[in-house]
Amino acid sequence: MPVGLAKHLDGLIRCSWCGDHPEYVAYHDTEWGVPVRDDRRLFEMISLEGFQGGLSWLTILRKRDGFRRGFVNFDIAKVARFTPTRVERLLQDARLVRHRGKIESTINNARRCADLIDQEGSFADYVWRFEPPSGSRPRRLTWKVLRTMATTPDSLALSRDLKTRGWTFVGPTTIYAFMQAAGLVNDHLDGCFLHHRPARG
Repeated sequence: MPVGLAKHLDGLIRCSWCGDHPEYVAYHDTEWGVPVRDDRRLFEMISLEGFQGGLSWLTILRKRDGFRRGFVNFDIAKVARFTPTRVERLLQDARLVRHRGKIESTINNARRCADLIDQEGSFADYVWRFEPPSGSRPRRLTWKVLRTMATTPDSLALSRDLKTRGWTFVGPTTIYAFMQAAGLVNDHLDGCFLHHRPARG
């Protein structure tokens, strides 16, 4: 089996990063790389990628319900109105990652996202302008190739633009992970049964 792939008990070959954890396999199969064009979902995804820094994605995935409760299902307008008192309450909530900087960043980014929606019409329309052209993608996506793509010109451009708009915790590596999760790119490896799923929404 090529590096980066694994055959599971159901006979399907998957990207090996999902391991054998049922929730991780379900995320790999049904969410990761599926094009998303809903503003709320995109805001949730970019926020959780910001929280993931320094942690495993499985940790974030297992706390996702707690994040959704704490951040009112990532309703952009509601999170934008969170107060310092709400921050203190979130810092006491063990169901999510209690990191003051990242919690305050999520609130800040909700406010910046609301501004962006006013200016651009939707967060989705804005984000999808940074989808890489198909000709820029590797002809064959192996584990070795993917490891060279922690950032890309498109993730650098989106990260840079978000930062000019006042967003935080949106470095180019975080943004590329967001682009993978939200389906702006399909980074299922050659050989994974989902490799040919369309990346375009």
